[in-house]
Amino acid sequence: MTAIDELLRRNVDSPRPGTPTIITPVPSLHLTIVTCMDARIKVFDVFGLKHGEAHILRNAGGVVTDDIIRSLSISQRKLRTREVIVMQHTQCGLATFTEDEFKDELENDTGLRPTWSLETFRDVEASVRTSVARVRHTPFILHTDQVRGFVYDVCNGSLTEVDAGRAESRTRSA
Repeated sequence: MTAIDELLRRNVDSPRPGTPTIITPVPSLHLTIVTCMDARIKVFDVFGLKHGEAHILRNAGGVVTDDIIRSLSISQRKLRTREVIVMQHTQCGLATFTEDEFKDELENDTGLRPTWSLETFRDVEASVRTSVARVRHTPFILHTDQVRGFVYDVCNGSLTEVDAGRAESRTRSA
């Protein structure tokens, strides 16, 4: 049985698949969270979220890319979100290789070099600052006064807020 088949079986066996009682795509907290696709990050648990409270946007590294800007602009302009959390994390896979290494690997395997950026990084706090700045400075995002960045520690569950304007940060215990 494949993983997809297993998930389809779980859907059929579940007493309440999804949450069909939520009738609007507008998140009740008017919040969007940008984070990494890493399977160790249980976003709902990290923030104590309930279904329907926030939009969750995930990609490799939790970095703000053009596609994240696209989704954020839709989230704000059409679905009434007003706040943004950018949350990256410790021990991220994007910190284990370089942009050129991976692009070389792809080019060697396929004969094509990707035109898109991988957004690899060595310093997760610096990466969070860059992503927060991208949200704050794009003309496509309406509400940029409540954009905050965090680093999630995958070992102990703590959140460290990264001050995008300064080099200081604050840790919040899990």
